[in-house]
Amino acid sequence: MAITAAVAFPQQQTEIQKLPQFKYIDSIRWLPALSPFQKSIITASFNTDTNTPSLETHSFNPSETLNLTLLSSWIPSSRISCLTSTSSITAAATFSGSLHIFPTASQESLNPKISVAGNRDFHVGPIRGVDVMEGGSEVVSVGEDGRVNLVRVLDGGKMGNGNFKSVYDGNGLVSYSAVKWASSTEFVTGGVGFGIQWWDLRRPNSAVAHFKGIWDQGRTTSGIIHSIDIHPSRKHTCLAGGSSGTVFAWDIRWPQQSIVLSGIGTNDTTQSLSESDVWEVKYDCYTKSSSSNISSSRILPAMICSEDGILAVIEQGEEPIELLAEPCAINSFDIDRQNPSDVICSLEWESIAILSRP
Repeated sequence: MAITAAVAFPQQQTEIQKLPQFKYIDSIRWLPALSPFQKSIITASFNTDTNTPSLETHSFNPSETLNLTLLSSWIPSSRISCLTSTSSITAAATFSGSLHIFPTASQESLNPKISVAGNRDFHVGPIRGVDVMEGGSEVVSVGEDGRVNLVRVLDGGKMGNGNFKSVYDGNGLVSYSAVKWASSTEFVTGGVGFGIQWWDLRRPNSAVAHFKGIWDQGRTTSGIIHSIDIHPSRKHTCLAGGSSGTVFAWDIRWPQQSIVLSGIGTNDTTQSLSESDVWEVKYDCYTKSSSSNISSSRILPAMICSEDGILAVIEQGEEPIELLAEPCAINSFDIDRQNPSDVICSLEWESIAILSRP
């Protein structure tokens, strides 16, 4: 049975529907709507009773009480560590170092068209970040093993054979946990130590720019970047979220600086929203900036979810807007590209929440 509630939002209310699940939801993403009256999602889940991972697509009618209809499912050989989806390609990576690629349109028949598995030249151990290039021609993957790989997806407009090439191998001396395409030749990675690296495929063998965050503030552990996002109209600016509630922006035009939006390193004018890990961060194109300053150096509104159960919108120099506060972690969320007022998230207490903003 779904639970419906409302939370405060400027001037109006946000409608929230929750649906308990019988298994742990590791990641969740919107899929293109099947019809004007049916929305679709894809979930990476794990049944702790049977130790069984699964990837599932579901549909639901947004005008009714939340009730998911299973469209298709697929069982990988290992638990899914990261999931991303575009209008054309969906990619799922695992803790065993395999990558599986699906046509997003095939929601009712969930079988990978490309799989890179059992190849120790690809990844050894968990793949922690994966992203699909705009247009769906290539997928970039990064792992705890310090490897950065490219997988060819499209060949002449059709699904290719999944050949991959190595961009970089850190030989275990570094560890990556997030990646995001910036253009057809550039992408950004993040990992241990709040470090961010900017890569350009036209200049191979190493990153072309580095940012090394100094955020220890007397702490004895290194921070980790868990999530990266890049705005489609401001590809020079990278948004990152990670340990200790830290959310910051890095502008490639000023590679030695950063703009801290929340967490470690905040000052009297910056709100610290969370003290725990920020699991995901995304630019929020639905929320309009409250500032009249729309220069290219200003950081646009972003949404985050955290280990301490916060789903919120943050903006440079403004107080955060809390959309959801739960007594458990919010593991993953996604903003509907077709209708950005809708947000879906997965809760650690085995449930899914859908928010409809006014």
